[in-house]
Amino acid sequence: QLQLVESGGGLVQPGGSLRLSCAASGSRLDNYTIGWFRQAPGKEREGVSCITSTGNVFVGAVKGRFTLSRDRTKNTVTLQMSNLKVDDTAVYFCAAGWRPSLPICSVRSRKDYNYWGQGTQVTVSS
Repeated sequence: QLQLVESGGGLVQPGGSLRLSCAASGSRLDNYTIGWFRQAPGKEREGVSCITSTGNVFVGAVKGRFTLSRDRTKNTVTLQMSNLKVDDTAVYFCAAGWRPSLPICSVRSRKDYNYWGQGTQVTVSS
């Protein structure tokens, strides 16, 4: 069974950078769509970005500051976050959905994602 574990969260100042990793065990991620979501206190969970099994990246709530990439040799997906803002403070989750060879993905809904990690806390504060 596929299991996902996020890591790399922590405390960072506004304008700083942070790199989050989504590591998989139990299965390969090559044929999965991987999405990143976040949930701030008192708010609904929202989609950040996703990457297809073919490597195409699509953005959701954040545009231009976050970069998503795959490392197929390590069986991980990385979310590189730059120019962080206070409003980026949230628990960040990675999720996976079985979508082999699909060229597109979306984070407008969580329904396409069947497997979820426990989340990692990102706090942006001065």
